[in-house]
Amino acid sequence: MSIYITGDTHGEFDRIRDFCDKQNTTKNDIIVILGDAGINYYLFGMDNNLKAELNMLPVTLFCIHGNHEERPFLIPSYREQQWHGGTVYAEPAYPNLIFAKDGEIYDFDGQKYIVIGGAYSVDKYIRQIHGWQWFESEQPSEEIKAFVEQQLSTVNWRIDGVFSHTVPIDYEPTWAFLSQIDQSTVDKSTEKWLGEIEKKLNYKYWYAGHFHVDSQEGPIKIMFRKIEKLGI
Repeated sequence: MSIYITGDTHGEFDRIRDFCDKQNTTKNDIIVILGDAGINYYLFGMDNNLKAELNMLPVTLFCIHGNHEERPFLIPSYREQQWHGGTVYAEPAYPNLIFAKDGEIYDFDGQKYIVIGGAYSVDKYIRQIHGWQWFESEQPSEEIKAFVEQQLSTVNWRIDGVFSHTVPIDYEPTWAFLSQIDQSTVDKSTEKWLGEIEKKLNYKYWYAGHFHVDSQEGPIKIMFRKIEKLGI
């Protein structure tokens, strides 16, 4: 089993298909997608068509929650199951499409990773004006935040790694911000909360997506198009 990691896909999986072909992956191999996989976006037939295609890939996709998709526990077809030591969501028809539960700690080759998904959508109002999908559940709720902190307390705030969608506030790639967005209108509550966690947490690796760049910001590795082995 090999474990790889990459950034947002937004329903476009050509690079994943090409990677699987080149690496001769199998369903025992895992690719972590750091949010906005785009698999639970339309919530009707178009999603199912994509899921059917992805279920044929010779790999297992482990998807973190982003901000352009619905949370699986709000979709009736998903069921909870145990996977790599933590609770995940999956549908019986698409067993290699696995969705993380925020706050769960997963074991990958003896290393423990906690998942902290979600973010604010800077395009929220544009999507609402045009009637495009926007999900009220995009950011972690107070209940999710409490669960994350409770989980970290059980491991004495020591963890091998973190999978998040956005980043702690001090490590935002401000150089990559969209120039047309007034940052004073952007809700930074999730980033500020992650900043509080990062200051308390003893960790080796922290991976994030969201910003559509491949960049190292201090201790945080932000990923987009690159696909690489976990923990390198």
